[in-house]
Amino acid sequence: MKTISFGRSKISRKGPCYVIAEIGHNHQGSLETALKMIQIAASCGVQAVKFQKRDNRTLYTRVFYNKPYDNENSYGTTYGAHREFLEFGMDEYRELKKCAEQNHVEFMATAFDPASVDFLEALGVTSYKTASGDITNIPLLTHIARLKKPMFISTGAATLDEIRIAYEAVIKHNGKICLMHCVAGYPTEYSDLNLRVIETFKKEFSEAIIGYSGHDNGILAPVIAYMLGATVVEKHFTLNRSWKGTDHKFSLEPDGLRKQVRDLRRVDIAMGDGRRTIYDFELEARKKMGKGIYTTKPLPKGKVITWEDVVLKTPANGTPPYMLDKIVGRKLKVNLDEEAPISLNLLE
Repeated sequence: MKTISFGRSKISRKGPCYVIAEIGHNHQGSLETALKMIQIAASCGVQAVKFQKRDNRTLYTRVFYNKPYDNENSYGTTYGAHREFLEFGMDEYRELKKCAEQNHVEFMATAFDPASVDFLEALGVTSYKTASGDITNIPLLTHIARLKKPMFISTGAATLDEIRIAYEAVIKHNGKICLMHCVAGYPTEYSDLNLRVIETFKKEFSEAIIGYSGHDNGILAPVIAYMLGATVVEKHFTLNRSWKGTDHKFSLEPDGLRKQVRDLRRVDIAMGDGRRTIYDFELEARKKMGKGIYTTKPLPKGKVITWEDVVLKTPANGTPPYMLDKIVGRKLKVNLDEEAPISLNLLE
């Protein structure tokens, strides 16, 4: 069974589900808020927290960087200024990584460009995430793959052929791959989630661990994804869905994240081992609600039991109804009162 270890973490095709709280830029450019979010996410039971790293000047064209960006979610009058406001430097990232370690969760980040990869490598990350927008960015994927660290690759807005090209480019250098099923809708409606793609990925990419990166509202989809074989789940996390920013509206607040982890853990408990058994606590209910075989009237010793002599009533008496044909036609060894239970040991 495919298993990948990194840092304090281990992911496997078999599970259990590995949960990543995607903080991204939901910290609103505040280091204090980001540190608090790590602590709270860890207390909710996740295994990792994730941020996003961009080298904005090299990532965007000058026209795109300088384009007006004046709206309710903007932190600057241009898109570049907005992005720079939300970006942390090395000192802040060191604090974030230290906080994650102190709270016993893995520190992860999405690298959007080669300069950010080099930045995160200097920081000492144990794995890399790539965004859906880079599924066709083979130079970036190859640059990361050569570092030989686990790669979590999102696949939104890509064809299966494009995903296969990315997979084959990476696996030449690095077999530590987690392909994340993703739909690039923010948020994504349930009718568009197409979670059965997870089953397709499991067949098509047998050497990869399969995950789910969700932009859906609520906590149901990751549970379904896990049951279909996605043993890594990434969900956006915020402290307040009404905060300024584009990602908050489809992010989970602390209570939602806590319930998400709870329900994913419940899947492991609820699925059981596949062996059918009667639990001890079921025995009383089995007796109280089940049926037993009783006499319809007093019957003398030596009587041959007929269908008119028997009736099915509650509570169960140890002789289940499916044994009727083993009772009718046989002779009693003892006298029985009305509504007396009939068992095989009373018959000749």
